[in-house]
Amino acid sequence: MKKIIPFAICFLCITKCTVAQSFHFGIKAGANLQKIQGVPFDDKFVFGYQAGAFATIGITSKFGIQPEVLFSSVSADTATQFSTVYGFKQVDKVKLNYLDIPILLNIKAAPFLTIQAGPQFSVLLDKNESLLKNGDTAFRKGNISAVAGLQLNLTKFKIYGRYVAGLSNQNNVNNADEWKNKNIQVGIGFKIF
Repeated sequence: MKKIIPFAICFLCITKCTVAQSFHFGIKAGANLQKIQGVPFDDKFVFGYQAGAFATIGITSKFGIQPEVLFSSVSADTATQFSTVYGFKQVDKVKLNYLDIPILLNIKAAPFLTIQAGPQFSVLLDKNESLLKNGDTAFRKGNISAVAGLQLNLTKFKIYGRYVAGLSNQNNVNNADEWKNKNIQVGIGFKIF
């Protein structure tokens, strides 16, 4: 009996929390305006794209968690000194593909407006093969970023805008220069259920 009572209390608490939560799943796509900030790259944003899926998990009526999985294409123009500084053949543009996994805290500011913030973990899926030097890739395989933005909730549709600031140094050639991703994302999502 002593073991049944605590178990029953835990079961009731978990059941109550589960009933209070909401769960939704959807797909999303949008545009990336991004740059790689660092000495050998042009200091301008370049167009790219991202697409994937999201889930929203309601914790309370005001707070929730939104994990996502996105395929993201990242491009950057190199500055004229890139090939000279790093000893590569002439490289005008760098194109990278990432699997981005943002885990965002949703704060419901109004019935139709959500403030989002949280970390993003990125895994490099492939890289520009012209950036190989002595068997080492120029870019690290992982990246951690900070994300902040707004999302409009229009019935089944979600329109979002975010700023993603890279926190990790992506330079895998040497430690003298830091390369960090900066990204502005805009897009639309569709809630399937």
